[in-house]
Parts: sequence; C-alpha cells; structure tokens
Amino acid sequence: MHTQGPDYQHLYEIAEGQAGYFTARQARAAGFTAERLSSNVKNGKFLRVVRGVYRLRHFPASPYEQLFVAHLMTGDRSVISHESALALYDLSDVLPDAVHVTIPRTASRRRKRLRLHTNRLSPDETTRYMGLPVTTVARTVADVANNGLDETLVRQAIGDALRRGLVTVEELRHQAEKRGGRARKIILEMLER
Repeated sequence: MHTQGPDYQHLYEIAEGQAGYFTARQARAAGFTAERLSSNVKNGKFLRVVRGVYRLRHFPASPYEQLFVAHLMTGDRSVISHESALALYDLSDVLPDAVHVTIPRTASRRRKRLRLHTNRLSPDETTRYMGLPVTTVARTVADVANNGLDETLVRQAIGDALRRGLVTVEELRHQAEKRGGRARKIILEMLER
C-alpha cells in the first residue's frame, strides 16, 4: 500500500495567505505527520512560533505576528476585533494589553493572553486587512465605544478613519443604529459636527 507524503506546495499555499504562518492542524491536512513536522522544524524549514503555530522560514516574521497567532489559535471563524483592530488600522496610539478576537458564540473560550469576545458577526462586518480577518472599521469603532474605550480616543479614531477614507459616514451611521448604546451616542454626535 502506497501512502501519500506531505504536500509542501499545498502547505505553502495555505501559509502564503497567512503571511507564512500555519497551524499543526493545517500541516496535518497537507499530509504532514507530527514526526515530519518536527523534522522540518529541526532542519530549519519551519520555525515554531508557539505551540501549534509555525512559520515557513523564508517568510519574514510579520509585524502582526501576535495577531496572526491569535487568529490561528482561535480558528477560521475568528476575527481580530476591538482595540486590536483599532491598532491594526492604525487608528489609536494605545496598544491593547491583550489581543482582542471575536469568535462565534459556540467556540472555546479558554486562551492565554487573548481577550475573547463572543458575537455573531454578519459578513458585511468583517473584512481582510494586512492579510488578517478583522472587523470593519465601522464595527470596530462601535465595539470599542460600547466596550468603554475613552471617548476622546473613539472620536479620534472616527476622525482619522474618515480622513483616511477607511470608512464612510453611512457605514458609521449604520453601525451606530445597529449597535446602539454608547456607540450610537458617540458616533452620531461626531457625525453631526
């Protein structure tokens, strides 16, 4: 009986879309046994970033490595969100103390150094930015406003996002109405200026 070996090309294609990063699960799906994965780490083809997450050696470390790792550790349906999304969009000078990720309500909630939020996100509330799945700017602003981020920082993010063309007034207004609460108040006041 002939068994198929590891498919380096398939693994490369997976990793290429993730800035060179991949999970042990993705490697297994490409035909890599635990022994073959370990062998590739030992010979320098793969670099172990954290338990279960690797990077192809010829890809440089991403400045967003923590975000890629967080996304890969929390599953395909997770997205970078809240203060981490704000930082990714370069709309805040405040660096979050943990990586914020939104996951489906049914996902596992235990992760170290991650701040997990559970929510159902509609397809129009997520996008890809710098190769990462992330909440849209409008959704991000609404999330951080409702999560209690300092109002001055929320207003600064809205102004910067509008000036840079990362969001439209209509998108912000839609999220303000949809999310309600503090987000509605801050966003609508900012748009009336």
